[in-house]
Amino acid sequence: MTTETGGPGTRRSLAAQLRLLGVRPGGTVLVHAALSPLGFVCGGPQAVVLALRDALGPDGTIVVPTHTPDNSDPAQWRNPPVPASWWPLIRAEMPGFDPAITPSHFMGAVAEMVRCWPGALRSTHPQVSFAALGPAAERVVAGHDRADMLGEGSPLARLYDLDADVLLLGVEHDVNTSLHLAEYRCPAPPRERLGAAVRTADGGRAWVWWEDVRLDEADFGALGRDLEATGAVRTGPVGTGTGRLMRQRAAVDFAVRWIARNRKREDA
Repeated sequence: MTTETGGPGTRRSLAAQLRLLGVRPGGTVLVHAALSPLGFVCGGPQAVVLALRDALGPDGTIVVPTHTPDNSDPAQWRNPPVPASWWPLIRAEMPGFDPAITPSHFMGAVAEMVRCWPGALRSTHPQVSFAALGPAAERVVAGHDRADMLGEGSPLARLYDLDADVLLLGVEHDVNTSLHLAEYRCPAPPRERLGAAVRTADGGRAWVWWEDVRLDEADFGALGRDLEATGAVRTGPVGTGTGRLMRQRAAVDFAVRWIARNRKREDA
């Protein structure tokens, strides 16, 4: 393997490391991945996806975030902001989200590889879609509610129902999207108005608004460290990077309690 020989990571060596980490054959796993921390991988993101499929076997399902955060209200853009005079034009001209062709942004090459893989299915949310590949794909991505977008009507909740795993490859808990499900399960979370461009039934596009939970991942790093301290997260080498594997239910349930203890309510 890469960590022992100094050679490149391969489909075979990565699959072996994923099995040692605890990836369950026949299971469903939500993968957040960054390619560069894994070192040189012969075949790049294609080899990583093939290794995941080898470790999961034919009955397993890979799920990835295929979010499109740039399809959002430009009034909320911060990195970088745009002039207020641009906002009406952006809302009027942003292409409507199309799950078949709209690329994900900032999700990494592995997520894009899964999104484009033959047979992959993608949910229809214009900002926080997910793609899935495998026998449970339709169950995971179907019926993704626009409002409460990472809550009970989302693929995250379907993964919870399936007792799925979460795999962090070369990334930290600050990108662990499942922890957002815990925010929805806390009492009276703060909410905000969101907007996005959607594809209409007649092939056109429209700008839509909805109310949703105000998401906040600023403390997910600390939350994740405390979760690891409980022993709920298995860590091990994947390529030259680190893999972190956890049961999604355990992570979400812990996060609900952690947020209740550590975040101050706005009405307190």
